[in-house]
Amino acid sequence: MKNIKIVLSILLLASLSSCDEFLSETPDNRTQIDTPEKISELLVNAYPIGGTYMDFAETMTDNVGDGQLAETLPKNEQNYNWEMNNETNVDTQANYWDACYRAIAHANKALQAINELGNTSNLNSQKGEALLARAYSHFMLVSFWSQRYNPATADKDLGIPYVTEPEEVLIKKYTRNTVKEVFDFIQKDLEEGLKLVGNNYSEPKFHFTKEAANAFASRFYLIKGDWDKVLQVSEGLGSKPVGKLRNYLTFTALDPNVQFIEYAKAGEPANLLVISSYSIYTRASSRNRFYLTGVQSPDIMGATTNIYGKSWLYKTYSYNSSMTVFSPKFKEYFKYTNLTANIGEPYLGTVALSYDEFYLNRIEALVMKNRIAEANTELGYFLGTRTSGYNPTTDFLTEAKVVAKYPVVADEYTPFYEITPLQTSYIKAIAEARRRDFIHEGIRYFDVKRFNIVVKHETFNKPTNVLEKDDKRRAIQIPLSASSNGVEKNPR
Repeated sequence: MKNIKIVLSILLLASLSSCDEFLSETPDNRTQIDTPEKISELLVNAYPIGGTYMDFAETMTDNVGDGQLAETLPKNEQNYNWEMNNETNVDTQANYWDACYRAIAHANKALQAINELGNTSNLNSQKGEALLARAYSHFMLVSFWSQRYNPATADKDLGIPYVTEPEEVLIKKYTRNTVKEVFDFIQKDLEEGLKLVGNNYSEPKFHFTKEAANAFASRFYLIKGDWDKVLQVSEGLGSKPVGKLRNYLTFTALDPNVQFIEYAKAGEPANLLVISSYSIYTRASSRNRFYLTGVQSPDIMGATTNIYGKSWLYKTYSYNSSMTVFSPKFKEYFKYTNLTANIGEPYLGTVALSYDEFYLNRIEALVMKNRIAEANTELGYFLGTRTSGYNPTTDFLTEAKVVAKYPVVADEYTPFYEITPLQTSYIKAIAEARRRDFIHEGIRYFDVKRFNIVVKHETFNKPTNVLEKDDKRRAIQIPLSASSNGVEKNPR
């Protein structure tokens, strides 16, 4: 499918080159989005394909330590210390901010075109995808650049600008909505999109399908603490969803070079939404000093963390004698823009949404609804699919095992809602399962933030840097390109 890209004038993305492109365009040369097919082509770009969050998000978590490599990239050290990146290039905070707002602009242009074509029922699936894509990018932005969602303070906390219309001027001033306003807008777009979106795509894994939309909804409602909605959107998963979760027994038996390719493949049943992002994150395991280290890896993925007393099926490898280690998940593809000059752009397939996360979200909602017996059954099944030599007839998960393995520690997990001691132990078990499954993928930062988990980062020959509860640095600082054009900065 040919991609239709619109010329952006959005202030949040403004650069000299983009301004030049905008000013050099003439009306006669502009693509007219006047058919359903052209709207579909436009929506290919309604995802943050211009960057990925995984590098900076993962580095801010407790999954990362000091591998003591001789050198590292400045952005890697800045992320490790919860500082704003000085750079704006690939895999930086500002790069992902731009990628999200660029995706939003494409979604808004598609919605405008749909309205201009009469908002007819034959455009429902495109409208649904556009609304979901717009909600997703705004959700990712507010998740990183604002403090965590808390209904007690959300109407006062700074959110991000929620953009719902295409720009008609070169420079437009934006103000930040509150976190409550942003979440309300996301929910409106999400719920309307869920009613309209379909599955009729030539490459469905690169678009919002009904299942991908429900998986996104489960993440959103989980952070809002709306357990009933999480259970509602995940009802179709059923109990022990055979054939939907990643088959780690088969996957980890592959050569690691094949694992790199297979993990984010569209043909993998567990993957619900795959985004092809402009990124060099696959190189991080050998270039980033602050990464998953050989010392800390056993504390996250080692046999001692397995509740059945067996080894996990997860495997890690290293390029540097285990100073830093990695799980094979990312395969870089190089798109040549000039073969003669041998230059181009690196791209990476990343899993934005999966059945694995979707299922864990459902289990967590079951716990919070005090349906502990059901949650125990489902969690036991999930952990078994990741355990070497798991035998369902002899390996049983029990409340006693969960409580013993994940004891309550005072003030360790402090979400905005109340949780009982038993719920806390199960929530910790689920959070640790999520942590292992999505190592390197930045998902851990969502749990660090919503559970207000303290993170300690040690650097050789330097004082320990601690991200305390309610630390202002939990909200990334607004990129300079946006704040210099009037978008209010986060307090420090």
